[in-house]
Amino acid sequence: MFSKSKINDPGPKAEDTAPKPAMPEAPRQPSPEFKPSAPPKAKPPASVLSSDLHITGNLKTTGDIQVEGTVEGDIRAHLLTIGETATIKGEVVADDVVINGRIVGRVRGLKVRLTATARVEGDIIHKTIAIESGAHFEGSVQRQDDPLSTRGKTAAAPAPTAPKPASGGQAG
Repeated sequence: MFSKSKINDPGPKAEDTAPKPAMPEAPRQPSPEFKPSAPPKAKPPASVLSSDLHITGNLKTTGDIQVEGTVEGDIRAHLLTIGETATIKGEVVADDVVINGRIVGRVRGLKVRLTATARVEGDIIHKTIAIESGAHFEGSVQRQDDPLSTRGKTAAAPAPTAPKPASGGQAG
């Protein structure tokens, strides 16, 4: 009844001889003995000090801070952004410092940027600096390869002054 002929023989087809696109591999499953130590941590958002906040004291973090209020004290951070409404009275030390507001005190940073609305009264020690047109700055600028190190501080604390002798008593 049925006979085999060459017409029905499976031979190489055109689609079989064409190069096949690479199939994406299925994602590998980790072996049972592999256990990741911890999932990678997402970078936390910057801490924001709102414009109605007044802080007296020092701030220190390895993260980022955005200041919109007033701080009377020193600030140390990774990235420090001084908002237009902010006033800082103290030393600022950070890898990156962006100043939109007012600082009265020394600024130390690897990258320091004064925007057009910046007002700085104090010295700036930096590795790189950018000052936009319109920024107000009174003080000195010094470039250092490592501006964050405190071992090379050039400004020493002022020596205490001796008290003035009291004027002599009045003769009666």
